[in-house]
Amino acid sequence: MPRMSSPQDSKVDFAQRRKTFLNEIGKGVAVFCSLPEFIRNNDVHYAYRQNSNLFYLTGFKESDAIGLFAPESDNAFQMFVHPKDKTKEMWEGFRLGPERAKAVLGANATGPSIPDTAFDEAFIAAMLTADKLYYRLGVEPNMDRRILGLLARAMRKLGRTGRPLWPILDPDEVLGEMRVIKSKAEIERLARAGEISAQAHQNAMRITKPGMYEFQIEAALFHAFRGNGAERLGYESIVASGPNACVLHYRENDRRMADGDLLLIDAGGEYEFYTADITRTFPVSGRYTDAQKDVYQAVLDAQKSCIKLARPGKTMREIHEHAIEVLTEKLRELKVLKGPTASLIKKKEFHPYYPHGTGHWLGMDVHDIGRYYQDTYDRPRKFQPGMCLTIEPGLYFGLDSKAPARFKGIGVRIEDDIVITPTGCKVLTSSVPKEIEEVEALCSEAG
Repeated sequence: MPRMSSPQDSKVDFAQRRKTFLNEIGKGVAVFCSLPEFIRNNDVHYAYRQNSNLFYLTGFKESDAIGLFAPESDNAFQMFVHPKDKTKEMWEGFRLGPERAKAVLGANATGPSIPDTAFDEAFIAAMLTADKLYYRLGVEPNMDRRILGLLARAMRKLGRTGRPLWPILDPDEVLGEMRVIKSKAEIERLARAGEISAQAHQNAMRITKPGMYEFQIEAALFHAFRGNGAERLGYESIVASGPNACVLHYRENDRRMADGDLLLIDAGGEYEFYTADITRTFPVSGRYTDAQKDVYQAVLDAQKSCIKLARPGKTMREIHEHAIEVLTEKLRELKVLKGPTASLIKKKEFHPYYPHGTGHWLGMDVHDIGRYYQDTYDRPRKFQPGMCLTIEPGLYFGLDSKAPARFKGIGVRIEDDIVITPTGCKVLTSSVPKEIEEVEALCSEAG
C-alpha cells in the first residue's frame, strides 16, 4: 500500500533538480504521473513503487499523483495528489494531501488529483503558452487518452490560429541526461545498495548446500535485503542452478540443487530508490570442478580486464568489444572455437556462448535511462565521472550447445557495479568474493 511521501533525505536536493529540469525544457510543459496500483488477484494489490522520474523530481512516493511542470507559468511546479480521506487512510495509511503537499514538496501550487478537474484546467492553461509537451506515451493508456483529449481542448481554446498540434516529446531525453551523471548523494545510495546486496550474496554462498531448492536461496536473499534496510528488490532475483544458469532471464527458481552444480545468482536490493545489480556464480558443493574452473576463470579474466579499461573517455561499446575479444580468445584456449580470433569475432562465432551485452547504466532503475550514443549509433557516448554502470561478461554452454561435453550445462556470469571516477573507476560491490579461492573459502564457511 502507499507510504508517506515526504522527501527522504535533505542531501537529495529535489528543488535543484526541478530548477535544472525547468531550464532544460524552456517553453515546454512536462507531465509526470505516478504509476497506477496494480491488482495482484481479486482485491489485493502488488506492493507499490513510484515512477522513477516523478520521484526524482519531487521525492513523492504516493500513487494517484500528477506533477505538472511549466516554466512559463506563474506556477512552474504544481502537484496534484490524492485528497485526504480519513476512512481510506484508516485502511491504507497516511496520505499527504494537497494542503501539506505544497509545503512539504515545495510546489508553487497543489490540488487534488481526484476528481481530475483541477489538473485538467491547469494543464490546458499551461499549454496555451507552451511550444511543446514532454510526456511519455504508452505507459498508461487511460492517461494517454486523457492527455490527448486535453490537448484537443487546449487547441480549441486557442481558436483559429493555423498552428499544428503541439509536438509530444519523451521526457527521458532530458531526464536521461540528468540522471546518467550521479550526484554524491546518489552514489552514496548506490554504494549502500551495493553493500546490502553484497552481504546477501555472501550469505547465499555460506548457506547453499546440495539438496536445497533454488527458492530457499531466493528467500534468504530477500531476507538479507530487507533485514539490512533495502525497501524492495531492484528486480526479481535470478537463482539459477545447473543448466538453468544458461537461461539468461531464468524466473522459476524451483529446481533442487545437486552436488556438482554451479549456482548463478543475479540479484540486487533497492535502497532509497537506487538499486544494486550483482551476479556471482559459485559451486553448490563448495568446490569448482576442473571444467567449471576453466570457464569461470575465463569470465573472471574478461571482467577484471573490462573493469581496468573503464575510465573517462572510454565507451560502453569499447568495453563490450574488449569483452568479446577476451572471451573469444578464451574460447579458443578452451578448444570450443577454432581459428584466428579476429576471424571468429567477425563471423560472430562467439555469439552462441556470449549472447548479451557487457553492461548497462545503473541507478534508480536497474537498466537506467540515459543515452548510450551521442547522436547516432556510430558515435558512442564517452564515460564521464559520476556515471554508474555494470560490467557483466558471461559464458553459457547449454545442454544442446556444440561445446565439448565437459562444458555442457555450465553457465557463468560475473557482474559488479562501478562508478566512473576522474582517474578510472571504483567498484561499489567489491566486497563479494569472486576469485576462485575466495569463493570456495566462503562457500566452506558454516551458514
